[in-house]
This record gives sequence, structure tokens and C-alpha cells, in this order.
Amino acid sequence: MSDKKVIFSGVQPSGELTLGNYLGAIKNWIELQYEYECYYCIVDLHAITVPQVPKDLRRNTLEILAQYIASGIDPEKNTIFIQSHVSEHAELAWVLNCLTYMGELNRMTQFKEKSRKNEANLNAGLFTYPVLMAADILLYQTDLVPVGEDQKQHLELARDIAKRFNNRYSETFKIPEVYISKVGARIMSLQDPLSKMSKSDNNENGYILLKDSPDVIRRKIKRAVTDSLNRVKYCDEQPGIKNLITIYSKLSGDSIEEIEKRYEGQGYAKFKADLAEVVVEGLRPLREKFEDLMKNKDYLEKVYIEGANKAQRVARKTLSKVYRKVGFIQRKY
Repeated sequence: MSDKKVIFSGVQPSGELTLGNYLGAIKNWIELQYEYECYYCIVDLHAITVPQVPKDLRRNTLEILAQYIASGIDPEKNTIFIQSHVSEHAELAWVLNCLTYMGELNRMTQFKEKSRKNEANLNAGLFTYPVLMAADILLYQTDLVPVGEDQKQHLELARDIAKRFNNRYSETFKIPEVYISKVGARIMSLQDPLSKMSKSDNNENGYILLKDSPDVIRRKIKRAVTDSLNRVKYCDEQPGIKNLITIYSKLSGDSIEEIEKRYEGQGYAKFKADLAEVVVEGLRPLREKFEDLMKNKDYLEKVYIEGANKAQRVARKTLSKVYRKVGFIQRKY
């Protein structure tokens, strides 16, 4: 058994990874694989809380897996798996549902927001989503969970449920903590630099996907919102340019000061043209590896089978302990 601390992270296969995901999170995760025991889960059970086209869900799940590997997350060093392949997630979620109060779930701000946006899809899964997330985390005796602001409330609930179970049945779960990463780049929308870059943006020019072609990247950078000052300066008064300089710096390795000096007095056209090539070349190895992996379905299958087998060995130990403590008769295989 490894004495490394355990990190768990899940991503929904309901869209595609953006440049913001890569620079803001995934680049940090690559470093984590050398220091921690990492579980990276593609949470397809969570995805169906909103209607999915089955063939698209299958394709998106494989694409997310391929993009993780293409980005540098090594299947030999990490456990990468598909949530629905480890049935213990759903089984533990039911037990935890029975320890979670309606009032707690009613207070979840994400549920309130999603309810307002789509009243026609108020299903029970959307309501109990945080309990399944708690099961995801607690199954692996997770020490640390890298979460954004929008998921902190869910992690707090997972901690409360774990403490409640431990108090009622004796010490069973580790109490997970928020993983505070090294400051990652906060990449904003190319069309609204006051909002975070997101794959759910209604305007496709607001984000760059890791699998976008060079021509698409160039077009999106060219259309990126700037301002009328026509100076390449990293400052809060110029949020559009500040965002573009951040992208340039993170992908090229050049400092903010070097970039400002290079484009002093040159205006935006030259800067944007050069930035487009920095992004194209920065993402080229990822895109090429991704395309190769998508042609090699046998390898991807090997990765997710081995990942699920490894995850299930750990998950089964936790669930067996839970079942025994709540009073279930042990199944004789």
C-alpha cells in the first residue's frame, strides 16, 4: 500500500476540454502524479442528471480519457477510470443518501441555480448529485480534492456526511480536505474577459478547445475582445489584453514583462497574430497525440479496464467495511 496521500478528481464527459481547463488545472495535475496517489475519474453517472445523447456520451467519455493522456496524465502513474465501471460508487451513494438530510441538499446553491435554468428537468438525480460526489470521494479514503469555487459546498457536504457516518458507526472514512493547488492560470473567455473560459459558453468564439484545428484557433484569437487603447499592457483596466498576455506567457514561458516590451508600440494585430501561433504550437503535441489515441481504441480500452480494476479493488474494501458496519449480512461468493 502506498504511503502517498490520495487525491481524487472527477470530470464530466458532457463536453470538451478547453485551453482554460489545461492551463488552469490539468498542467498542475501533471505535477501531482509524482507526489500523490491520484484517482482521475470520468464521471459519466453524474453526466446523466441532464439528458444525454447515448452515442455522444460514449464518444465524449473516450475523448476526455484520450485528452487526459495526451495532456500528460500517465496511466502508469495514475488510476484513470470511468465511474460507471466501478459499481461501488452507486452502491455507496445509496447508503450515504440515507444519512443525508433533505435540508442539506435543499441548501446546495448549484441545485438552486440548475433548477431555475431548467424547471422541466427537476429529477431526483440532480437533487442527490452531491451525495454521489461524496461517495466518489470517500470510497478511496481521499485526503485531498482539487475543487473550484462552485464545488466547495459539495465537498463540505461530503465532509459532513463522512463525520456523521464515523460518529454513528465508528471510524470508517478519512475526512477529505480541499487541495489548494499552486496558483494556476485563470483563463477568461475570449469574448467576455470578465467571465471564466468555459465549454458551456453559448458563444463558441469565447473558448479554445484542446482539439481545435490551427485555423479555428487563429480565427478565435483574431476575434478575441480587446479595447480601443491599442497597447499591449498587463493591467486590470484592459481585461481582454490581460487575459491574452496570460495565455501567451503560460504557453511560451516568457514573462509578462518580456511580452509587454516585445510589443511596445506595435498595437494588437501583430500581437494577436503571434499569440495565435504560440497557442497553435503549444497545443500541437496534445492535439496530435489525442488524434493518435482516438485511432487506437484498443489502447484506450486497456487503460480504462486496468484503471477500473485497480479502482474497484480499493473501492470494494471501503464498501465492504461500510456494509458490515450498517448491518448488512456479508454476501458469500
